Amino acid sequence: MDSSLTALLTFFESRRGAGRPLVLATIVATTGSTYRKPGARMLIDSDGAACGLLSGGCLEADLMERARAVLAGGDAQLVDYDLRKSDDPIWGLGLGCEGSMSILLQRVGAADQFRPLNRIMELVRLRRGSHFATIVRSSDTAWPAGTCLFEEELGKDALAEALRAQWVHARGSMSSSGLVEVRADGAMLSVFLGRVDPPPHVLVLGAGPDAVPMVRAATDLGWLVTVYDHRPAYATSQHFATAAEVIAAPADELSSRVDLGRHEAAVIMSHHLPSDLEYLRQVARSTIRYVGLLGPHERRRRLAEELGSLAASLAGRLRGPVGLDIGARTPEAIGLAIVAEIHAVLAGRDGQAFSALQNDRGPWSASTARDVHQR
Repeated sequence: MDSSLTALLTFFESRRGAGRPLVLATIVATTGSTYRKPGARMLIDSDGAACGLLSGGCLEADLMERARAVLAGGDAQLVDYDLRKSDDPIWGLGLGCEGSMSILLQRVGAADQFRPLNRIMELVRLRRGSHFATIVRSSDTAWPAGTCLFEEELGKDALAEALRAQWVHARGSMSSSGLVEVRADGAMLSVFLGRVDPPPHVLVLGAGPDAVPMVRAATDLGWLVTVYDHRPAYATSQHFATAAEVIAAPADELSSRVDLGRHEAAVIMSHHLPSDLEYLRQVARSTIRYVGLLGPHERRRRLAEELGSLAASLAGRLRGPVGLDIGARTPEAIGLAIVAEIHAVLAGRDGQAFSALQNDRGPWSASTARDVHQR
């Protein structure tokens, strides 16, 4: 799930029309604790404007300087940052990050048809995922650093076969990205394996005032949001300016008006029981991974009874009451709790606190603080 693509591609498109070259900076490897992980991207244009963030702000100034050299010379550049060494004369800043990262800077311009950004934009438009490989180091001039190859475009040469084997291995190990060494026709290549995943598309069924902050929180993450409601007074673009689409239509027309198969999540929150039942009935027949239902447990039980045998198809997908338990009481906080739960589910996480996952039992641990408070 790559939510940053929406902003990056908007930035790219604003420069592409004028033929302006950019530098694509991609984290290809990390060790220890780092702000971003492999696959994170940043774009820098010829005027020094940028989109994206690869660190907490401590590396971006140096990346800007290196981007100028890449724009001028055209050759890709791999740069390593080690923030663990306090005695390093350049990067030993005592930041306490306890990590290092390798970042590939590659020029993207009209001469190469703005590859790979043009292909990434096409994949996002089609809402189609794809694996890709970017050469980071190479001993073969036929495959220089910065070359990007997409899985569906590969031929049948030695490099293509080697990359396919790596992708098969990556799928088996549940790893979506990483740096690997590949041998092809006697050449040794260091290759970053990554994946393009279009931003999530969320369907909000109910356009009441409480849906406004939830939609805003989702679009702030770069997600696409479609808002649907049977009440024209609520379902207006004025209320949901950041939504990709706002539809006012009867509840029973949902599946004919919206391609449910193009959505990863749906939140049912119209506050109108008959409409929510109809929305739930149609969503139950879809493949949407996450289905959130606003309202208490009793409301969920009543709607499940009304659904009858169709309720079984929602097993493992339906979250009701919707959202993470963060003590939310206001529309803004409830919207945050809902979006956070969607993010966790789509990322394959359960929404626990990092401090709980660390099993820390030191003097500043959350468990110790709770014990003291309870005494």
